[in-house]
Amino acid sequence: MDPVPSPRSDDRDSDPRKARSRARLLDAATTLLTSGGVPAVTVDAVTTLSKVARTTLYRHFDSTADLVAATFERLIPQVDPPPDTGTLRDRLVELLTRQAVLIEEAPMQLTTLAWLAMSDPEPKAGTPQHFTSLRDRVIEQYRQPFDQLLDTPEARTELGDFDLTMAMAQLIGPIVFAKLTGLRVGTRADCAHLVDDFLRARRG
Repeated sequence: MDPVPSPRSDDRDSDPRKARSRARLLDAATTLLTSGGVPAVTVDAVTTLSKVARTTLYRHFDSTADLVAATFERLIPQVDPPPDTGTLRDRLVELLTRQAVLIEEAPMQLTTLAWLAMSDPEPKAGTPQHFTSLRDRVIEQYRQPFDQLLDTPEARTELGDFDLTMAMAQLIGPIVFAKLTGLRVGTRADCAHLVDDFLRARRG
């Protein structure tokens, strides 16, 4: 059976009935995702809870992965920008601490990272739009504050030339790994230690 083509986003927005059915599907998926994780978000479970027909679901979403991605997009909180004042070290410590708190207090953020990590990072033709936009949003959410702080003439003068992506991975990667593995919760002291190691390596 050929998949039902998805309507254009402007068609979805212009028809109140479609907007309502989409909202009910996302409400149901959100409830299932937050209570049971990604495996709980099945077509049968979502349609049963939302009381929206399967055919209607497929008019809005190409697949379960598309639905899950759209649901994650609803739940991802924003990351505050880095502080405007202070030394580079102090601002990095504050930024990293904020990220650690977000990962600790927003389980859905961690679930999103884990779900994306299991997926192919190179989108292929036909990859659902919501999935691609979710990956882009997560990357942007983490990158933007670090770019804002580190991709400046002042930081480059102090630290020399370096890869921003690797810098972000060096700083926040251990926090995410520790939380995913249950080793520990990232504290401000941990963040300060990571920042000091990063700065020492760059300045050395």
